[in-house]
This record gives sequence, structure tokens and C-alpha cells, in this order.
Amino acid sequence: MSTYPTNMAKPAQIRTALTIYRVMAIVAGIALFILVTEMVMKYGFKQDNFLTENWSYIHGFIYMGFAASVANLGLKLAWPLKRIVLNLLSGFVPVLPWIAEHRNTKQVRALLARAY
Repeated sequence: MSTYPTNMAKPAQIRTALTIYRVMAIVAGIALFILVTEMVMKYGFKQDNFLTENWSYIHGFIYMGFAASVANLGLKLAWPLKRIVLNLLSGFVPVLPWIAEHRNTKQVRALLARAY
């Protein structure tokens, strides 16, 4: 008998959402590091180049993809709103998206393992 909760999406859907989330968390973390570097270059060293002129917009689109992947995974797993918001806020602190991704992946995989 399975102990899989009935208020969650099917395991295959959760696996797909988890994969998308993991990719977006890694990309968002890298993009955040580039953003910090860009800000140091722009405001600390007064440099003007493609990166300092355009990276903020690029990072914004990447973060929106990350936010969509967090919401998708959170809804499929029936996370409380607080957990979804905390995961969204992790995208504002360097390194934190990777830590959150690692913890979330570990928990989701454990949940899926119990389902079978």
C-alpha cells in the first residue's frame, strides 16, 4: 500500500517539475553571482560595457523563470504558501538558491521513494 498523499500531483509530474526547478535554481544562482559582479563593476569601478548595461534585465527574466519553477513545484507538492515564498526569497541571496535546491531535492526524492 502506498503512503503517497492524495493532494499532490502524480509522481511523474513532480519529477518533471523537480528537474525544471533544479535547472532553474542552478541557473538563477549563477545569474545572481554575475549580477553581483556586474554591480561591483558598474558602481565600484565605474565601468560601462555590455554586462553592466544589460545583465540586470537578463537576470530579471532568469529570476522570473526560477519563480515560475518554484511555484510549479510548490503547487504540485501542495506546499504551504510560506514555503513557496521562502523559496522565492532564496533567489535574492547568493548561494542560497543552491542550498534550497539541495534541501528541496532531498525531501522530494524521499517523498517519491516512499510512494513506491
